[in-house]
Amino acid sequence: MVFRCFVEVGRVALVSFGPPAGKLVGNVDVIHQIRALVDGPCTQVRRQAMPFKCQQLPDFILKFPHGVHQEYLRQAWQKADINTKWGATRWTKKIEARAKKAKMTDFDPYKVIKAQKMSNRIIKLEVRKLQKAALLKASPKQGPTTTGVGAVAAADLGPKAKVPAKTVRAAGKKAPAQKGAGQKAAPPKAHKGPKTPAQKVLALKTSGKKS
Repeated sequence: MVFRCFVEVGRVALVSFGPPAGKLVGNVDVIHQIRALVDGPCTQVRRQAMPFKCQQLPDFILKFPHGVHQEYLRQAWQKADINTKWGATRWTKKIEARAKKAKMTDFDPYKVIKAQKMSNRIIKLEVRKLQKAALLKASPKQGPTTTGVGAVAAADLGPKAKVPAKTVRAAGKKAPAQKGAGQKAAPPKAHKGPKTPAQKVLALKTSGKKS
């Protein structure tokens, strides 16, 4: 990893610990390999020598010569609008969130959890509404008449006559042949079985007439 931020003249630094912790300062001059002269005219930090290990380096740098007066540093600071830029960084937001979490009581985490659950529920309901609306828009309701391929198939087949239920027969059985208009219907066949005495007498009389 290549370092891009170095302690140099004009470099803006965040004080990590000590009395001015959490405030921004500007490096006015480098004293030696472990200390630098810093000043914070816009953050109420007096000019003093500070070790490098107390500094965290953001990506802000000012252009001025080493050992400048406090008023010159203030003008350069305000011209670059360092305070506004620093307030818009993620670094500042994390520091604020950490400080807010440290001040929370035992009941505050419970309220945060309940608020998150409510927000998640509202989001899920809105997502479901959008999904339903998208489905209705993608597939509108079909009317009573068929359209497309179904309509073409129905037109090709044409109206089918309904077959009466009495004419339907099981598979393998043949339907009886229909007779013409001039033919008479055959008489019903006699029931085979033991003949009565009257039937026997009638049969003898008919046989005698034929002979």
